[in-house]
Amino acid sequence: MELTKEKLLSMYRTMVRIRTFELKVAELFAAGKVPGFVHLYVGEEAVATGVCANLTDQDYITSTHRGHGHLIAKGGQTKLMMAEIFGRATGYCKGKGGSMHIADVGLGILGANGIVGAGQPIATGAGLACKYKKTNRVVACFFGDGASNRGTFHEALNMASIWKLPVIYVAENNMYGISNYQRNHMNVADIADRAAAYGIPGVAVDGNDVVAVYEAAAEAVARARKGDGPSLIECKTWRHRGHFEGDPAIYKNPEEQAAWLKKDPIPRLEAKLLDLKYATQADLDQVQAEATAEIEEAVKFAESSPIPSADDVLTDVYAD
Repeated sequence: MELTKEKLLSMYRTMVRIRTFELKVAELFAAGKVPGFVHLYVGEEAVATGVCANLTDQDYITSTHRGHGHLIAKGGQTKLMMAEIFGRATGYCKGKGGSMHIADVGLGILGANGIVGAGQPIATGAGLACKYKKTNRVVACFFGDGASNRGTFHEALNMASIWKLPVIYVAENNMYGISNYQRNHMNVADIADRAAAYGIPGVAVDGNDVVAVYEAAAEAVARARKGDGPSLIECKTWRHRGHFEGDPAIYKNPEEQAAWLKKDPIPRLEAKLLDLKYATQADLDQVQAEATAEIEEAVKFAESSPIPSADDVLTDVYAD
């Protein structure tokens, strides 16, 4: 599949915005300005970007505890995200959800989720609704490698395959379930192989190559929209940082870490754009400058926003 200059540049901008957002959050967390836990997406930007580049505003996603990248790739507003991470009343969840619970139903973002594997049944339910209502919408379900060991994974894929639901299950395999290497908790090399048990397509791709992710997702989305049912895509990738901010990640092999850093998805796409002459270095520098300005503005918005009122502690807890 030959991607256009506009599509490649669009995906590059998205990845740079995600990386810039995450590195700023890391800086703010270290400065003690961000309450609670944060789990950063640095290094995995190609996965969310390549998948969401195939979706419309009408399509749905479910996310994980490491969800900032998914939200930005799906069109989430960075200033509302930053305000939520700061716990401010102007945030997506009015400051009550924090980093792990951001949602924007209007954009089809059905929520980040702090429970491992909890997004899989939500995505399956959304897929059932899409099929029942004949909307032609699809659902992308992001989850980590550890979540593919949960019962929710197997139940979700089984139901989706039986009913041919329009769901794309996206395993973000960064090789570690918290600090536990994949070989220690899984007796298969490829999570994608598990698709065979449910009679659906399964493919493993280089999750640090945004074009490879985009192409695999394009095929799965087309299959879902035709009514042919779900697919499983495994994206092999690497988180540059620890499981959460503050985790020194001493369980990682330094040589393996160094090898993966050389496969960073952003420099890889930069090299491609320059080689194809789709952009100059000045163009790429401008993209970074715009992303930096956007995120700085988001921080100012968050810092100048009020904290939630104590009177609102019980509002938005239940739906009417």
